[in-house]
Amino acid sequence: MNKINKVLIANRGEIALRILRACKELGIKTVAVYSTADKFLKHVRLADEAVCIGPHSSVASYLNIPALIAAAEVTHADAIHPGYGFLSENADFAQCVEESGFIFIGPYADNIRVMGDKVSAIKAMQGSNVPCVPGSGGGLGTDDKENIAIANKIGLPIIIKASGGGGGRGMRVVEKQKDLLSSIELTKTEAQNFFGNSEVYMEKFLTTPRHVEIQILADEHGNAVHLGERDCSMQRRHQKVVEEAPAPGITPELRNKIGSICADACKKINYRGAGTFEFLFENDEFYFIEMNTRIQVEHPVTEMITGIDIVREQILIADGQKLSFTQDDVNIKGFAIECRINAEDPNNFMPSPGKITQFHVAGGLGVRIDSHVYNGYSVPPHYDSMIGKLITFADTRLGAIIKMQNALGEMVVDGIKTNIPLQTCIMEDEIFRKGGMNIHYLEKMLERLH
Repeated sequence: MNKINKVLIANRGEIALRILRACKELGIKTVAVYSTADKFLKHVRLADEAVCIGPHSSVASYLNIPALIAAAEVTHADAIHPGYGFLSENADFAQCVEESGFIFIGPYADNIRVMGDKVSAIKAMQGSNVPCVPGSGGGLGTDDKENIAIANKIGLPIIIKASGGGGGRGMRVVEKQKDLLSSIELTKTEAQNFFGNSEVYMEKFLTTPRHVEIQILADEHGNAVHLGERDCSMQRRHQKVVEEAPAPGITPELRNKIGSICADACKKINYRGAGTFEFLFENDEFYFIEMNTRIQVEHPVTEMITGIDIVREQILIADGQKLSFTQDDVNIKGFAIECRINAEDPNNFMPSPGKITQFHVAGGLGVRIDSHVYNGYSVPPHYDSMIGKLITFADTRLGAIIKMQNALGEMVVDGIKTNIPLQTCIMEDEIFRKGGMNIHYLEKMLERLH
């Protein structure tokens, strides 16, 4: 390594452990930060140094920028890795990290700022020839007649979206023109309350799309590659439940076409690090919706089919090094599926924190578990309910599904409730086994089950 010899991991749970493992393999020392609720996390025990940064509240700990910078200073860290969630897509944090003399393991602050605002992101992508959903092309004004004209030009149904939205919030579908103006105002109010930004925009509402995303890596030397696509259509309330790679029905020609467009867009906007272009896919057409400027929860399925360690590449890129491979070196082989294992009631999805009295993970060829929990670990009630990710790999998609079904059957998590029964039902579902479900399928499946 040239500049990075010690990394502060500004996150918790399985992603923090994932980052720690990558650092260890590169010979980089690690600093774990933790809240008072996370004193006994596995990566805290395994890190070279650990610093408590505050009480259990995320605002007072993992979202506390001064505390994170202070922890980096007292431990003499060289870089900070934000993982996903928390401050990973906070441009002000990235800027503060760099201005404080540390390396931010992620995109430039300007990249995050542009891509974090959906209106500016769409404009940037349109300028880079990335296909976008037909829409207003920018924020909506206050002229009612003009907004009605825009909606008529796009054609109903349309969807009103908050420019700074995320997590399924700040969106409203309009199917009748009489509901348009009130929907715009309601979404503006919601956007202001949730995101501090009342700007909204309008897009064509695609009725049966799939959610397909493209993983990219880009360095500061003008090199960018794509690592193929993932299908994340199995969602509940806009939250992903199962992810897979490659996406069913995407031909190598189509993959290379859209992947090359995304890689070229990264070069055009001077992007650095890992990122994901998220698309709605309908009638063999890709429509850009947003870009995630961070590592994704579902990155392991891409690692399994390419053999490329994405977190390792993130660190090397932040260290100023060139990508260690070219697009021609990317060889997609086999099929991988990821099931998110959550501490929640599989019937009503209520969180199920508490002490895990017994924890036994699946094993065998082609089975991977990314988890921070262990026998005796107490799942706190303060954070996201995900306690792990189960990933399987096989030569065929059906093989990966069967392997997942067996792996879920082997897993033991006693003391709390988990969504393992739901994931098992998904793996057994005939429509899922055929592949190519749209983003509404899981919720309809849940209605049948309940």
